[in-house]
Order: sequence, then structure tokens, then C-alpha cells
Amino acid sequence: MGMEGLRGGGHGAAEDGGERWVEDSSVDYQGRPPLRAATGSWKAAMFIILIEFSERLSYFGLATSLMIYLTKVLHEEMKFAAKNVNYWTSVTTLMPLLGGFFADGYLGRFSTVLLSTLIYLAGLVILAIAQLSPRLKPDHNLHLHETLFFVGIYLVSIGTGGHKPALESFGADQFDDGHAAERVQKMSYFNWWNCALCAGILLGVTVIVYLQERVGWGAADVVLAAVMAASLLVFLAGWRHYRYRVPEGSPLTPLVRVVVAATRKRHLELPDDANQLYEVKPQNIKKRLLCHTDQLRFLDKAAIVEHGSGEERRGAWRLATVTQVEETKLVLAMVPIWVATLPFGITAAQVSTFFIKQGSVMDRRMGPHFTLPPASTFAMAAIGMMIAVAVYDKILEPYLRRLIGGERGISILKRIGVGIAFTIVAMAVAATVERRRLRSPSPAAMSVFWLVPQFMLMGIGDGFALVGLQEYFYDQVPDSMRSLGIGLYLSVIGAGSFLSSQLITAVDSVTSHGGRAGGWFGKDLNSSRLDLFYWLLACIGVANLVFYVVVATRYSYKTIKTGKVVDDKAGDVECAAAGAGY
Repeated sequence: MGMEGLRGGGHGAAEDGGERWVEDSSVDYQGRPPLRAATGSWKAAMFIILIEFSERLSYFGLATSLMIYLTKVLHEEMKFAAKNVNYWTSVTTLMPLLGGFFADGYLGRFSTVLLSTLIYLAGLVILAIAQLSPRLKPDHNLHLHETLFFVGIYLVSIGTGGHKPALESFGADQFDDGHAAERVQKMSYFNWWNCALCAGILLGVTVIVYLQERVGWGAADVVLAAVMAASLLVFLAGWRHYRYRVPEGSPLTPLVRVVVAATRKRHLELPDDANQLYEVKPQNIKKRLLCHTDQLRFLDKAAIVEHGSGEERRGAWRLATVTQVEETKLVLAMVPIWVATLPFGITAAQVSTFFIKQGSVMDRRMGPHFTLPPASTFAMAAIGMMIAVAVYDKILEPYLRRLIGGERGISILKRIGVGIAFTIVAMAVAATVERRRLRSPSPAAMSVFWLVPQFMLMGIGDGFALVGLQEYFYDQVPDSMRSLGIGLYLSVIGAGSFLSSQLITAVDSVTSHGGRAGGWFGKDLNSSRLDLFYWLLACIGVANLVFYVVVATRYSYKTIKTGKVVDDKAGDVECAAAGAGY
């Protein structure tokens, strides 16, 4: 569908070389091989980054005030409001996996972004109408207003599910991995993508929250809808400059075929020479071929050529290429990394819950006439992330490139590990500050700016870990499932939030002896021991960091063939790792 459904003839890329034409599997808006000077890179990415800014502005403008709206405007009880927030967050977190699947396999990334943005915009318009129409306001018809409100926010949730994985991967698609200069630019792309993300968060939790409290919820919704509509027009204005990917069906089917083929041939012996395994010739395809690795060697049996009669022995469910086998290995190798980053997701969940709750019971006065809204304290984490990303991109990474050599300052997994370490320190600082608050003669008089260090440290940790996770799950998945890879990155945060809720329930049950005594979580913060919970998270983080280092040091990065393949076999080729070793 859309631009990515177009196919066409070539421009004679082979004779002009890779400098003039982009020779990966992308096409331009007419379905032809893209002209490098006219498409892609930053000239296209800037259109895409702008719409991400507007999406994060809308999302955090709504999400950080959702609990307040449900309790103060819709008059829901605290437990029902919390349940509704958790349901909405869960749907919003899981939808990117579904959205990424359809973007990669069927709709194409451009079409998915366009469709999901229209759904997102429809949700914002419904929210604005429900606020501004006199007959739909909660004081006139609470039931109808509540129905429209939930329809609106769940349309936003569905829109986010397609928007987040497709847009980020579509932006990264504008940089050619086979071109040295564009490959370096892609590393910066993920940094500046997150700067735009943080800018949207920053304005969402300050300007939009201020409009909600001082002007009205309807005015805030109108502003969000207008910004989203304007960014959509800007996104469409860049359509001639984009590089598109043609969807090729379910990205999961080739992985299943490899497992089935390997199982069918489980009794066969693997050849001593990996060059005897089946691989296609690269002359007539644009797909990047992968080098053979010795990990999960059982799967190599899928690429054994059976010398017998019958087409069934060379069918898609009987024989796989080395590249297909290696892509399956890549996905399976991601599972330990995904598991090892879940405690980071648990820690990150505290920023939008307990950190903000702490701020709500502290002194938030900024002068005689202004009081900082509780949700706006989240801005400190966004500022910390923006500072970390800018310093890393402009100072630290160039210095490390000169010091270490190569295109990348430090490897992707090392960057994630540094971010995890920062979040552990943030938990220790948060525990210390909360202990001081509890011991203060007047806890409510303690300034909210005592929370700046823990917010900033979490933001810096995100600047390393979150950006690293985005790049890792985009870069290391098979090329055909990169939107789904972004969905996997988002699932780390979603699963971390879910595990955080389960951990709180378990800790509360243990420390309160099943509800028979006061535990770590009382009726309010002053009767709770949030400091001990933070110390628990810090200890879990330390233990997990050791596990993460072990897993990361054993990880093998995707290796791309840069030489030639002759006679359907993997010949004498050079392999380039898509990321440095840990």
C-alpha cells in the first residue's frame, strides 16, 4: 500500500556506483532506486522527527494528567481510576508490537504512520469536542462525556501503537547502512530523535499541563490537535524526499520456516565447512546477506542441501539460506538481552509514578504567585535526557571515536550498560532524599527541588540506555522486521511497568504480613517507607547489572557480508559487524 507498494525499473545503479544511487532495498516515491542526493539522510529525517515531537507532546500532555482528570472531573474513586490508567497504559504499550508487525509485513512504514496519525488526530478531536460542546460536558451529561472521553483516549492509544514503531524505523530507513557517511549519521539520528522526543515531553508536562489547570482541558486538547494536524502536513510535505521499503509479508514466517526446516533435518550431520551450507547469489537481490556464526548450530541444519530428487527438498519449509538462519539466531539471541533490561524498565516506571507522587507532597512554590504542577516535575528527567544526548553526540562520542578508532565511540550494549548504572545510582539518591524527607520535622515544607538529582540522573540514564535500546532493537533485528524491533524496545518499558506493579503488590504483601500490619506502602507517603523500596530497586539493579554484563559479553553482533558469494555457496567474504563488540 501507499508509496511502499510501488515497484519500478532501475536507473542503472550498477553503472553509476553507490555514490549516486542508493543500492539497498529502498525505493523512492516513484518505486525506483533512490537518488542519494535527492532523498534520505537529514533532508528527509527532519520531516519525520518533527511529527515525533508533536506525538510526544500530545501523549505526555494527556498521560501525566490522566489520573487527575479521572478523579477530579469524572469523579472516579481512586482504585477505579488507577485501574483505568493501568488498562490504558497496558494497551498503549502492547499496541506497538501489533503496529510494528503490520508496518513491516503489510502496510509499509509510511502508510502505517499516515493511518495511525489520522487515528491519533481523530482521538484528539473527539476529546476536544467532548470538552467544548455544552451538551457533552461532564456537568450536563456525565455518562456520555465519559464514553466519549474513553473513546478518545483509546483512539490515541491505537494511534500510538502504529505511530511509535513505524515512524522511528521509517526515520532510520532514510540512512543507508552501506554508505559510510550515512551510517555515521544514523548513529546521530537516534540521539537527535530522542532530543525531539524530550522536547515534546518537556512542553507536554509544562505548557499543556498549565493550560489544563489554568485555561481548561478543552483549550489544551485544541492545541494538541492543531499541533498534530500541522505536523502531519509537514510530514506529507516531505514525501518526495523519503526512501521507502516495500513490505514483503509477515516477517515472522521466515523465522518459523527455519525452525521447521532444522527440526525436519535434525538427524543430518552438519558439514565441517560452513561454506557448504546453502546461500543465494547476491547479484540479483538487494537484501543484505549475513555471515555464518557458530551460535545455535542446530539451526544450521535448515541450510543443509539434501541431495535427493523432488522439489519438496528445496521448498521454503525444507531449505533455508544461511542469511535466514542467521536472522533467526539474531532474534533468539535478543531474548536474554530483553530479559536483562527488564529491571531497567522497572526502575524507569518510578519516574512517572512515585517520583511525581513525592513532588506532589513537597513545597512546589516558585515565587509568591506560581506553584509548580505535580506533573511538571517530570520535566527535570526530560532535561537530564536532553543534556545527556547532546553531550554524548557532540562531545563524548567524537572523542571516543578518536581515542578508540572506528565509526562508533562505544558499542550499543556498552551504552545501555552505562545507562543502567546511572539508574542504579538514581535509586540510591532517591532513597537518601526520601529518608531525609521522612525525618524532616515538616516534610511538606521540604522543597521539591531536592528531587532534581534523582530526576536528572534518571534522565541521564535514559539518554544512554533508552537511546541504546532503540538503536539495538532497530539495528540487530532482521532488516524486514525493524518496526517490530522498535515495538520490542517499547515492550521493555511496558513489561517493566507491569513488573513494577507486581513487585509493589508482592512487597506490600510481605512487609505488611498479608495486611495485618503496616508495610512499606501506607495510605500516604508520610506513613510509607518508599526509601526502603528504592533501596530494594537499587539492589535488584546491581545484581541485574552483573547478569547484563555476562549476557552482553557473550553476544555476537549482526555481521554483514561485504564480499561476493559464488556458486550458491558462502565463499571468501569479509564480514562487517553492525555494532562493535562489548
